[in-house]
Amino acid sequence: MSQIPLPPLPTITRLASVTVVRHGESEANVRYRRAVETGDVSVPEGRAEDAGLTRLGEEQAAAFGRWSAGVGDGPELVVCSPYARARRTWEIAAGEYGGRGVPPVVVEERVRDRENGVFAMHSPPAWRAADPEEWARRERSEEWTYRPPGGESLADVALRVRGLLGDLDAVAAGRRVLIVAHDAVALAVAYVLEGLGAPLPDRPQVANASVSTWHNEGGRLVPGVWNSTGHL
Repeated sequence: MSQIPLPPLPTITRLASVTVVRHGESEANVRYRRAVETGDVSVPEGRAEDAGLTRLGEEQAAAFGRWSAGVGDGPELVVCSPYARARRTWEIAAGEYGGRGVPPVVVEERVRDRENGVFAMHSPPAWRAADPEEWARRERSEEWTYRPPGGESLADVALRVRGLLGDLDAVAAGRRVLIVAHDAVALAVAYVLEGLGAPLPDRPQVANASVSTWHNEGGRLVPGVWNSTGHL
């Protein structure tokens, strides 16, 4: 018997709004682009979570802060990734609030970046050189479900983001929430809020310091803007 598929069943929520901003341009973003352009297979030392902002990234964070401080219905709670680039983005943005009260912030590990496991800090050329077989498996796999050894798939990120949004619905009902995080988190929020049975995201990469918003209409969060950089 044929069945007519239902449209996505919307996520019911008591949050007033959710805004996601990706961190400003980071040193890791610059290294990644250069490696792709040049084929550099070197792997920098250190941890992915410690990468800081570039000068441009700091300017982007300040521009976002000025925009956020000027919005009449600005955030009432900030949820920030523990990664240095996200924390620095909010630190700079909060400094632009001036005399206006800065909303409280909680650092939450569930909005950390997608983890690449043993290939953390590897650009595509470095990954391909280090393990050609694993790189080939990645190329054959669906991006949403591919999980590197010791790392996460985008579906894994969505699972932890779903749990966080459920917790926020319980403890921050009626409040406007700002999430300062990463491109994978923005994609996951969009997917979760679209509801049960939502198609997998098919969106361009989320730009540095871009803003995506959802606001409450009748108990569900509906999209406002996606990947907006007009404030920059």
